[in-house]
Amino acid sequence: MNQETAQPPSTLDCTIRNFTVLLSPTPRGARLARRLTTEQLRSWELPLDPDRAEHIVAELAANAITHGRVPGRDFRLTLYVIGGTLRIEVTDARGDRPVPRPQHPTLTAESGRGLAIVEALADRWGVTQGPPPRKTVWAEISPATTDTRSFPSR
Repeated sequence: MNQETAQPPSTLDCTIRNFTVLLSPTPRGARLARRLTTEQLRSWELPLDPDRAEHIVAELAANAITHGRVPGRDFRLTLYVIGGTLRIEVTDARGDRPVPRPQHPTLTAESGRGLAIVEALADRWGVTQGPPPRKTVWAEISPATTDTRSFPSR
């Protein structure tokens, strides 16, 4: 009897890249989240608009330190890429608060635009309740293509 060893079928090259870091819930931690994102995306050499990712991280980190801060607890920044799509996650320790939603502040309001900016820049975004007491706000950006989204005018 002649037996041949069959080679397993070739698999698609689907490299999963990820980066996770815990940061202090301070303005310095939010600034560091933004800078680390920029450097990580540069090292991955992805065909993504790094400015979009940087702005999204800035808004999500600012929300984490403003609304999700618990003394003695850090927030977590996670970046990962699957199939060319970047997923940005910011996890904080305030899952007990209502699920965040974009607001539409008045033109003179000094705050309240963060999630509206995330909504405008991300292809998709949402909130996932984690194990208590955590929650994760996430956003996804697909590879740079012609942007056909329409943005509201003021």
